[in-house]
Amino acid sequence: MTQAAASAEKPQRLRLTPTERRASIMLALLFASRMLGLFLLTPVFAVAAQAIPGGNDAVRIGLALGAYGLTQAIMQIPLGMASDRFGRRAVIVFGMVLFVIGGVICALATHVDWITVGRTIQGLGAISAAITAWVADATRPEVRTRAMAMVGASIGLSFAVSLVLSPVIVGSFGLSGLFWAISLLGFVCLLIAAFAVPVVPRQEEDIIQARVRDVLLHVDLLRLNFGVFVLHFVLMAMFIVMPGWLARLGGYDSGSLWKVYLPVIVLSFVAMVPAVFYTETRRIHKRALEAAVLGMAVVLALMPLFSASFGGIFVLLVLFFVAFNVLEALQPSLVSRVAPPSYKGLALGFYNTLQSLGIFLGGVAGGLLTAHGEGGYVFWLAAGLAVLWLLAARGMRQPG
Repeated sequence: MTQAAASAEKPQRLRLTPTERRASIMLALLFASRMLGLFLLTPVFAVAAQAIPGGNDAVRIGLALGAYGLTQAIMQIPLGMASDRFGRRAVIVFGMVLFVIGGVICALATHVDWITVGRTIQGLGAISAAITAWVADATRPEVRTRAMAMVGASIGLSFAVSLVLSPVIVGSFGLSGLFWAISLLGFVCLLIAAFAVPVVPRQEEDIIQARVRDVLLHVDLLRLNFGVFVLHFVLMAMFIVMPGWLARLGGYDSGSLWKVYLPVIVLSFVAMVPAVFYTETRRIHKRALEAAVLGMAVVLALMPLFSASFGGIFVLLVLFFVAFNVLEALQPSLVSRVAPPSYKGLALGFYNTLQSLGIFLGGVAGGLLTAHGEGGYVFWLAAGLAVLWLLAARGMRQPG
């Protein structure tokens, strides 16, 4: 009887409480809405920006696309520390106000350089570390990985939705309409942060013990930080080239690219969901990470070889997003498993900083390589970085 009672009690402890469930869902929705607002520009900007002055300059396009990543990288840790001192909610609301202001500047822009200005201001509201730290505050350690995985999966889902939604918005309302939609999403995020996420206590002792040196000397965290840098570098660099390739091979303009992106995303999610479920149930996170990075490296290396084949690029895009979505779900979960509780929030701050830096440098590198050579060079560089990531991941210990 005692054993039966104990076995019945175990699942109860591993179940999210109502407060944890509401906080996790609201924070994942907040993160997803904000990332959707950022990602909406990525799939179509290289083509849609040609309609405004300066939009034919690949370097300017890359800078505008990645500009918010630079200021995000600079502000991520300071705002994460500010959220420790002044509260997660206050910092996130402040960040979303900046995001909306930057979006309005982009919507009113008459030159691509003004879009760069607006994106830079958007990046000043760097709230990713504050959101992920809020998730940690709101959940017990035994269910925290599940909550972090929800947030990680929301990034991949946001990008998937952006691939389909952004061409439709641009086709109907133009590039300015897209930025107004992004600003509206920012306002929705502001409302979610201000009113929808429940109040949760924070563990002040964890903040006091956190030291930058601890994070910088933690080898496995460094491997994961390098991984998220590469993942978002590759994504931004690839979408400097990909919209133009699809326009050339399939005759698609910025308003009809959704006809390619929608089946790509549906097929990739069908393959991704069972892969993530299998990884979580079998606890093979490290092996799954290595397999996804290897697959991504192979796909990126093959893309220049199929640059004249629409069918080949389509298949490779599906395979790329299978790997991308698996990695987006796995990486935050691994950080939450690897980082000791005493500096989990600071570790997430560094993680999000490297993610933002990858976005900035990926956009800039993609623009420079496209302007001074063939688009295929972007994919060779991306494949090389993915190989380095694979080598780094192989040295990581299997987390508990």
